[in-house]
Amino acid sequence: MNAVLIVIPILSILMFDLGLTLKFNDFRLLFQRPQAVWIALIGQIILLPAIAFALSIAFQLPPALFVGMILIACCPGGSSSNVFSKLAHGDVALSVSLTALSSLITLLTLPLIMNLATSLTDFSDNTTIQLPVKNLMIQNFLLMFLPILAGAALARWRPAMALAIGHVLSRLSFPALMLLAGIFFVQHHNTIALHISSLGPCVLLLLLFCTGCGAFLSRAVSLPVGQRRTIIIEIGMQNAAQAIAIASSPFIFNNNIIAIPAIIYALLMNIILLIYVGTLLRRQTT
Repeated sequence: MNAVLIVIPILSILMFDLGLTLKFNDFRLLFQRPQAVWIALIGQIILLPAIAFALSIAFQLPPALFVGMILIACCPGGSSSNVFSKLAHGDVALSVSLTALSSLITLLTLPLIMNLATSLTDFSDNTTIQLPVKNLMIQNFLLMFLPILAGAALARWRPAMALAIGHVLSRLSFPALMLLAGIFFVQHHNTIALHISSLGPCVLLLLLFCTGCGAFLSRAVSLPVGQRRTIIIEIGMQNAAQAIAIASSPFIFNNNIIAIPAIIYALLMNIILLIYVGTLLRRQTT
């Protein structure tokens, strides 16, 4: 089964669903809560790629997995972050705003960071991985920006229809992502098994370091509890579907091995954040 035929519609649907939740007032929050926005963006745009780069070198990942680690770190805006923020009694409006903003910023930052990573990396086995920047920007525009815009337009002009569609899509997003992860695990289980001893801890440390940094920074500037919880979730949640689409796309990397870190990250981030939310809920009931 060609995974790209599954990941492309899944990514477009997730971005369309994000657009359905957007309102003009959501972007006003970006100016009303600037500290929270800046801390989240620093974690998503700067800390994640930098830590991923350092960990990938430390664990001596092979070229394709190295690039895959940087790629998942460059794809913020996980579609489930709003649900997790609601469950954690976080700032849901801030979560929606940050998810939308980071998804749009990614259209510019992802090509820059990935191009830098692939051009500066000197692999010991002389492997060369090229990034067609133009193709990446075109694909992100078609699969991310246009679906977000279409969803926002439907929410603006047909709110009742948007609400009904949103209820359905929000229930399908997580199962769709897990289906995609399952397909990749079946297709590449030998490669995953070969590298899981280094890749698993590397991905887990990336997730823990970055969410920990988000918790530390948001507490250091004395943000309200709800905003702190949302920032932790937003930094931890990555758009795995976007990373998989870029890795497996015949127009960009055309390399399913590059997608493996995103698959592992998708599973771990849901486990870790479910534990985080569950811990918060238990504290409130005791």
